[in-house]
Amino acid sequence: MGNPRGVRRDFQALEKRRLSAVKLFGQEFNNSEISRRLKVCNQTVSRWRKQYLVGGKLALRKAGRAGRKPLLSAFDQQHLVELLEQGPERLGFETPLWTCWRVAHLIEKEFGVSYHSGHVWKLLRALNWSVQRPVGRALERDEDAIREWKSKRWPALKKKPVRKGAPSSSSTKAD
Repeated sequence: MGNPRGVRRDFQALEKRRLSAVKLFGQEFNNSEISRRLKVCNQTVSRWRKQYLVGGKLALRKAGRAGRKPLLSAFDQQHLVELLEQGPERLGFETPLWTCWRVAHLIEKEFGVSYHSGHVWKLLRALNWSVQRPVGRALERDEDAIREWKSKRWPALKKKPVRKGAPSSSSTKAD
């Protein structure tokens, strides 16, 4: 089942829990009692006990990282960031916009590692790159004319609330 989304495993806490089971093995508790105390299932304690009998405390040390090792080394990732900073025009693309497909193409060309373009965003996020949306503005845009229109013309066109007359006197209101 794993951890909730976004919650990383605490490998040190897991190792600490396994080593506390070793202490309880020494006190000759049965697996059911150990599983109750450590709040794990019986089968887990049984597996720990077997590992401990075969390999000692060393067998219960932390396993290290979870999941597959990255295809790009830390050096390669740093080199990738340098290449990304040079811009996609360097590869012959017309626009200065990195897409996942373009980054995947760059990685395959430079490092010989094939990433699916749908997975590239995870790699980019790990490298502290975020999604950037280009600002769609016309090249002919005149900022001064826009500013003047907003300050002078727009207020004249904008509807203003109708001024209300004197309050009505109703014969149904109490004095």
